[in-house]
Amino acid sequence: MLTEEAFPVEPWQVRETRLDLDLLAQTESLFALSNGHIGLRGNLDEGEPYGLPGTYLNSFYEIRPLPYAEAGYSYPEAGQTVVDVTNGKILRLTVDDEPFDVRYGELIDHERVLDLRAGTLTRRAHWRSPAGKQVHVTSTRLVSLAQRSVAAIEYVVEAIGEFARVTVQSELVANEDQPPTSGDPRVSAILDRPLEPVEHEHTGHRSLLMHRTRASQLMMAAVMDHEVEVPGRVEVSTEVQDDVARTIVICGLRAGQKLRIVKYLSYGWSSLRSRPALRDQAAAALTGARYSGWQGLLDAQRKYLDEFWDCADVEVEGDPAIQQAVRFGLFHVLQASARAERRAIPGKGLTGTGYDGHSFWDIEGFVLPVLTYTAPHAAADALRWRASTLDLARERAGELGLGGATFPWRTIRGQECSAYWPAGTAAWHVNADIAMAFERYRIVTGDDSLEQECGLAVLVETARLWMSLGHHDRHGVWHLDGVTGPDEYTAVVRDNVFTNLMAAHNLRVAAAACARHPIAAHEMGVSTEEMAAWRDAADAAHIPYDEELGVHQQCAGFTTLAEWDFEATTAYPLLLHAPYVRLYPSQVIKQADLVLAMQWQSHAFTPEQMARNVDYYERRTVRDSSLSACTQAVMCATVGHLELAHDYTYEAALIDLRDLHENTRDGVHMASLAGTWTALVAGFGGLRDDEGVLSLDPHLPDGISGLRFGLRWRCFRLTVDINHTEVTYTLRDGPDASLTIRHAGAELGLSTAAPSTIALRPRQPLLPPPTQPPGRQPTHRRTLGRVSTASS
Repeated sequence: MLTEEAFPVEPWQVRETRLDLDLLAQTESLFALSNGHIGLRGNLDEGEPYGLPGTYLNSFYEIRPLPYAEAGYSYPEAGQTVVDVTNGKILRLTVDDEPFDVRYGELIDHERVLDLRAGTLTRRAHWRSPAGKQVHVTSTRLVSLAQRSVAAIEYVVEAIGEFARVTVQSELVANEDQPPTSGDPRVSAILDRPLEPVEHEHTGHRSLLMHRTRASQLMMAAVMDHEVEVPGRVEVSTEVQDDVARTIVICGLRAGQKLRIVKYLSYGWSSLRSRPALRDQAAAALTGARYSGWQGLLDAQRKYLDEFWDCADVEVEGDPAIQQAVRFGLFHVLQASARAERRAIPGKGLTGTGYDGHSFWDIEGFVLPVLTYTAPHAAADALRWRASTLDLARERAGELGLGGATFPWRTIRGQECSAYWPAGTAAWHVNADIAMAFERYRIVTGDDSLEQECGLAVLVETARLWMSLGHHDRHGVWHLDGVTGPDEYTAVVRDNVFTNLMAAHNLRVAAAACARHPIAAHEMGVSTEEMAAWRDAADAAHIPYDEELGVHQQCAGFTTLAEWDFEATTAYPLLLHAPYVRLYPSQVIKQADLVLAMQWQSHAFTPEQMARNVDYYERRTVRDSSLSACTQAVMCATVGHLELAHDYTYEAALIDLRDLHENTRDGVHMASLAGTWTALVAGFGGLRDDEGVLSLDPHLPDGISGLRFGLRWRCFRLTVDINHTEVTYTLRDGPDASLTIRHAGAELGLSTAAPSTIALRPRQPLLPPPTQPPGRQPTHRRTLGRVSTASS
């Protein structure tokens, strides 16, 4: 288990104080570096031992068949799996004739530090070989946020005590062996030697390997070069083969002398460019890295992150574990998106192969809200990627006999890769989640250009999908049948509240967008009659409500389903231990569903309804999904259960830093890490934007004495500083000298001339704190038990 003893809580870094070989896979995910284009798992420099080797290029994938026991009409036939590409991280060290391997000799000291402000991973090791020779090794690794195609490693070996002959083999290696996988559906498929050699060459000590995938026919290039500094004589040689390039550095070091190697790496891939063009692109990127130099890359990395943290940072007083975790989460969210540039953001980022490297609705629903308020350029690029797959979504809708566009449940390139209809295609809400992300971007940034560029088409086609899926009954009520909401344990149902509310929102914002862009809408064939039909359907959408219990039904009839026997349930997650034939007709919830609807469409519920709904659904939610805790944190805070909200925030925040779901080895949980920001800012800060205005209503739990965060809103930069009695709003700058927001339901004018301090109103819960299913209480923020939970 990842404990505070081995991983101390520190505000701006994640530090491993001792190496535990049983936790290698987990730490490789935690210490992964990425910029959204390149991803390097935090493997040891020498390459072995490892938990899961991994070097990834965003959207570089191989195609594999999707097996069915019984195929059906319109089932997806091919899946897409992220490829572990050419590994440039390897630097093998030999001292005299003995390889540096942490499993042999004596590892006197070992520390790794992920610096969240510098954007680097630093490793320090003091090792005594079996023959008694000692060396101190320091490596610092970065994936450049400033230069998209570049990564670099500084590797320093110092002789301790006596002379040592040192050999370093710096390598590029393709088609690495992969560890065996399990039967867990959340784990990726194993690809056997997915890369075919295309070209290899070296000039001096610069080496290049080019490969192509067999089925998807994507071509990639990896290039490395070196700077070598050492007192005295040194020999450097380079050799290249199809799958391996190797530069060998040999020297002798007296006690206290150091060998310093800077290894520059560049990566590129394409489905269209020629071999010479791709080769030249990668070579040019490497030349740019050499021109910047190691210190130049470090300086540019720090500058990029300083600008990000200036407005994105969240300061938490009184809870140092959540303080560390929210910064760790924001860092990984930025890494996954900063230079993705019109490619998908995977659910695991580029930190591991979990879920085959696919992107889900998690990104629009959980990651993009954070980016929209902190790094809007990255949010815009993610939305441009989604819009670039619109033609594929139209084709999919056509296959299904539907109008408009059907965006995939899981994908890398844009084709549907889910082989399970009830938890895949039937989760139509992904289309409304995408529409909501476009609308939020427009509202929060004040930028209409993205809507004009590509958003309008997405809004129109998703609105048309809902009209072909839904129908008016004889009473004029509009229904959606055969849908699955966020809760995958209640599938293929009628009138899921979340889906109906989100579809109605989609229809309304599409109509409003067409009214803003009448010429473009007309060119898309949108008539005033079609827009009116969208509004009519939205207004008539059925929202099931149980009058007797005084709660909304997650879907039609949900509150009349059989109660699940939690007392007899001993193993979670249920998806691995119970048949769906028992899950579907029962009141057991995998993840927040109706509760999420209350967060995203808060204006549709009264405070009393929210309180009763939270009370009812808390007792039936087992959180077999990493998407749930952050949502439950927000809504528990909203209805006044602040301490329970604090516990849920802790669970969302520490999911990977403490491996709470016991699957961090496959990559970090990007949505939950983003959800930590949401739990703090939307939960305790009370942030909402679903009515088109910036609304805040802050309150803190006892365990947090202060909360401070920044927001970007329509070119303004706003800082919110909260304690238990008051909140101070500071309008740092913006296009005007004033901004009107909503505080606790009332309009509040802010000015750049001076901060505004407002007393907080007490928040009294309408109901006592609810209980949870036996054994499914949130992981307590002060006592980490080995809670058996699992990701979605």
